[in-house]
Formats: sequence, C-alpha cells, structure tokens
Amino acid sequence: MSQLITPELVSLDTNLGADSAAVIRQLAMRVAGQGRASEVEGLYADAVAREQKTATGVPGGIAIPHCRSTSVLEPTLAMARLAAPGVDFGAKDGPADLVFFIAAPEGADQEHLKLLSKLARSLIKKDFTAALRAARSPQEVVDLVDGALNPAPAQPAAPAAEAAPAAPAAAAPARGPKRLVAVTACPTGIAHTYMAADSLVAAAREAGVDLQVETQGSGGSTPLDPAVIAAADAVIFAVDVDVRGKERFAGKPVINAPVKRGIDEPDVMVQEALAAADNPHARRVPHFGAEEQQEAAAEAAGEHIGQKLKKALLTGVSYMIPFVAGGGLLIALGFLMGGYLITKYADNIVVQNSLWNLPTQFPDNAWGPLGAYLGAVLFKIGALSLGFLVPALAGYIAYAIADRPGIAPGFVAGAVAGFMGAGFLGGIVGGLLAGYIAHSFSRLNVARWLRGLMPVVIIPLLASLLASGLMFLILGAPIVWVTKALNDWLSGLTGAGAILLGVILGLMMCFDLGGPVNKVAYSFAVAGLGAASITNQAPWQIMAAVMASGMVPPLAMALATVLDKKNFSLAERENGKAAWLLGASFISEGAIPFAAADPLRVIPASMLGGAVTGAISMGTGVGSKAPHGGLFVFFAIDNFAMFVVSIAVGMVVTALSVIALKRMAAKPEEAPAETVPAVV
Repeated sequence: MSQLITPELVSLDTNLGADSAAVIRQLAMRVAGQGRASEVEGLYADAVAREQKTATGVPGGIAIPHCRSTSVLEPTLAMARLAAPGVDFGAKDGPADLVFFIAAPEGADQEHLKLLSKLARSLIKKDFTAALRAARSPQEVVDLVDGALNPAPAQPAAPAAEAAPAAPAAAAPARGPKRLVAVTACPTGIAHTYMAADSLVAAAREAGVDLQVETQGSGGSTPLDPAVIAAADAVIFAVDVDVRGKERFAGKPVINAPVKRGIDEPDVMVQEALAAADNPHARRVPHFGAEEQQEAAAEAAGEHIGQKLKKALLTGVSYMIPFVAGGGLLIALGFLMGGYLITKYADNIVVQNSLWNLPTQFPDNAWGPLGAYLGAVLFKIGALSLGFLVPALAGYIAYAIADRPGIAPGFVAGAVAGFMGAGFLGGIVGGLLAGYIAHSFSRLNVARWLRGLMPVVIIPLLASLLASGLMFLILGAPIVWVTKALNDWLSGLTGAGAILLGVILGLMMCFDLGGPVNKVAYSFAVAGLGAASITNQAPWQIMAAVMASGMVPPLAMALATVLDKKNFSLAERENGKAAWLLGASFISEGAIPFAAADPLRVIPASMLGGAVTGAISMGTGVGSKAPHGGLFVFFAIDNFAMFVVSIAVGMVVTALSVIALKRMAAKPEEAPAETVPAVV
C-alpha cells in the first residue's frame, strides 16, 4: 500500500492564503504536483463543496478539509502548519494553524479509508498535535503521522496474577447510573464521523456514563448490539446524513445535532442526553419510517416549511421522471414504426393481433404489418407508463412527507387526480394532502398492540379515504378548471405568446443547471406529454423548447473552451471535451464545473443563450415526442433542422457572451497546476 504522506506533501510555517479556499487550493496543487491527482480544479472543487456543507475546523487550532474525488489517483494526506495567526476554518475557538488535507479516490479501498479515519481520530489527542507543532522538518511530521497510523506493537501482558480485570464485551456494557448509545456520520465518512465518536466517548467517560458509539463511516460500520440499544436510556445522533437502521432506536429519547457539534461540544451533548433520559416529554425517535426521522432532524436544524415543500416536490419529480423518460421514448418509437395515427389503432391491434397474426388494417405511414404491430405494442407500453405520471408524482410527494405509510394514499390521490382530469397540478395537491394526512396519523401515540397495524393498514386506509375524498368532493373540480384553462391557453399560443413562453422556459432551464428551477420547467414539459396529440401539439413544442434550451449550457462551454483557450484552465478545457457529449445528450449538468468556478459569468451567459434557443424553438414550431435524449432521439423530433439551428444559435450566443464577460473582468492570476509551492 503506497505511503499516504511524504515530505513533499508537507508545508511548515508558510502562508498559503487568507481564507480556507485559498489554503485548500494550494494543498490541492501540492497533491496534483506529486502526481496523486489528475487535476487541480476538480479536486479543489470537490474539497470546497465538502467544506461548504460543514466547516472542517475543530477545536484546538485544527482543520481537516477532506473529500472523495474522481480526480484523486491514490489516497493522500497533505499537511500545512500555517504561519500565525492561521486561517479561519469555522471552528468556534478561532483560526487553525494545523491543516490536514485528506484526499481520497471515489473508490478508495477499505484499508486506506481506515488509515485516513485513524489519522482523524489522532488529531483530537493533545500530545499528537503538540508534537506536530514542535516538528522541525517535513520528515519529522511524516514520521509522527506514520507513528499514529502504525503504532508500535503493544507490550506483553502482565502476569496473570497482576493483570487488570478484562474490559466488558461490547454487548454487555458496564453497569452505571445511565447508559447512552450514539451514532456518528458525515457525508464523506472519513474524518468527522470518527472524531465525533471519540470526543463523545471521552466526554461520557469524564461524566461517569457508559456510552457506546456506532460509526457509520467509510471505513466500515459495526452495528450496535440490539441488547445494548435496548438497555440504553437515550441516544445521541451526531450526523449530517440519514442514520442507517434508525428504526432500531425507535422510542428512545434522542438528541439530534450535526456531526461537528459532537466534536465541538461533546460534553454538552452528553448532558443533554442524560437530561432527555429523565424527561418524559423529550423528543423520541419515531416508530415509523425514515421521513419522520428526517423531519425531526430538519426541525432540529431549523429547516422552514418552504424547504420541506421543495424537498417533497423534488422527490416526487425525481421518482416520476423514469416513468416519463421510458414511456415517452417508447411512444416516440411507436410513432416511428406505426405512424402518427397509431393512436387510433393501437388498442385493437395489441388485443386482436400477434406476431403470428399481423394486422390487416393499420395506418398508411406504418412500416408495414409488422411495423404496425410492433409500433402499437411500443406505443401502448409507453402510454401505460405515462399513465403512472400523476400517480407516481403524487405518491412520492406523499412518501417524502410521510415515508412508506404515505405511498399508497399518495398514489390513490394521484389516480383520482388523473381520473378527474386534474393533471399535474392535481397530482401535486393530492400528494401533499395524502402526505400530510398520513404524517399526522403516524405521529399519534397509539397502544403498542396497534402500532404494527398503523403503517400497513390503518394509515393507508384513512389517509386514502380523506385525501381522495377531498379531491372528489371539494378540490378536484377547481383544479380541473385551472388545468383545462392552462391547456387551452397553451394550445392556443401562437406568434409572440409562444415565443415568450419559449424565452421563459429557456431562462428556467439554464438558471441552475439541473437544480429546482430547472426541474420545475422540465416537469412542466413532461407533464403535458400525456395530453399531446396530432390536433394538440403544444405539449410537444414545449418539450422541444425545454430540451433544446437545456442542451445549450454544456455545448456552449465546450465551444468557448475551443474558441478562447487562454481564458480557461487546463481542467476546464478537459471538462469542455466531455461537455460536447453531455450537451448533445441533454445533460445540462455538464456545465456545472464551469458555473461552479465562475457563476457570475457562466450562468447569465447560459440564460441568455437558453432564452434565444427557447424562443426560436417555439417560434418555429419544433416538437419533441421524446422527453429526453437530445440529438440522439432525432426520429422523435418534428422539424429537426430547426431544432438543431435553435441549439446552435443559443450555443454561439452563450459561448461568445461568456468569453466577452471573462475578457471584460480581469481574472486573478493563478499559479499553474503544475507548480507546487516550495517546502519550508
């Protein structure tokens, strides 16, 4: 196994910049300069993104920026001892002067991950950090780290007569006035997970309390023994991600906080857990699924109702899209083989015919009897798949709010919305209703014998009845009216109205490149596909405008890196090569590396080009029967030539705009990726 740290990766008593991002960039440059990463920018971007989720500064003047990155070629530690006064990494006690940058490959092996985690745990030991501050050379630092990662073998045990009593097994903790259990976890699972665990154990020991921790990190996880959990008086969740197997702790008083608090305030968290154990009104781990648990974590973090609604809607959309993408492409293939009039023949053909009994009556523009039969089969499968659009949207919105007890009520409410013609809007309303009704029932404190029936019988029954009943009796008719008015308006759009809609959709698709605004525009387009027909082609035109606009940002960034190489780093030019294919496939996220590095220029330029593309696409009547695929679903696109022209014009507009904006603003000089600061 290669050495994690070498003297060339150590910098002593140097100034690497005024803020954490500058320090991370310099350390990323050092890692890449030693051939341990393929590029600086990718590693830097991944590390900064991790830093933005949770600051990596910890008490004692220490910072541990870290990430997993596809840019990393082998697990690496880079260390800097910064000149006074240090740099702020978000620790409560002030700036950090010891910075360990942990760079792990995306698929790092378990042995390396365990070593990286072991180092993180060593950094909360005062004697280890004191030795690092006293080290006089990079080699001395390397030796100290190697000693922490590979400690000397333990001394032989004392004779039996003098030996200390053996420590009790994990499954049978020592008796004490209170017993606590904890789970620690962070997004990367390398540093904070293990540091928080050790800090909590040390704080509990000082308080005279038995505490056992389950670390759900990258180095592997050993679940707590069920007997230990059952005997615990309270549980501490120091986590930034969902706890795996949280149902094991159901009913226990719980203290829930970010993982960093487990490092910064372990003693306070232990005292809070002890107080919760004596408080009959303390928050407890819910008995039902993960979403109530996520809600409790969100409430603890101060998440407001708007954020919860956004998460629920995006969850519904994300689960809906596979139905739409698969169904839409199948319908497009059905049209290709069976002709555009296959909609009139499909039901009869699939029921009355087979491969051995091909139809004699079929559309004139079908590929013969076999083409008509296969086209009818493909069209019908796609249509049935699209039939799940509204129920799936509603079902998974409800799931995001109430977990599994909300799925059935949500699907039923969505089916009611579809039956009544309430469409996409009805699905959203039905999903929210079903989710919140199911969630309310799941919070009831019922008798123990009834708990097993609640999520599988009682909640689905009552929530389906109430949510769907409200849709039928009160809400459905107004939503149907709004939906019909919207569809009529869209169908009647011509000229300037259609162009304006194309501009709006183009702006939305390019605003956040796959984020919530982008998803709203995309969902709006795919939701209308089910209502499209030869006589109502507006939904196909909206779909084409959305897809064309979403292709512009990555294609434009790829073009810009070719036209003006000097204004783009080596990493950006490499990303530009991949962006050609991503853009052609309608993957807007291909432009994210450029937007992350220079959002104030890339995003406005992308929106400008997207608006132009949307306007041209809508104004020239381009239509797409497929919801995804970009240029590769050419067979499903009406007026394909103008589809390509609209994309090309928007691509050129964005590329030239971003180049002009970059030239107008003086770009800070950056050290080349090949350069590594001298070791002091």
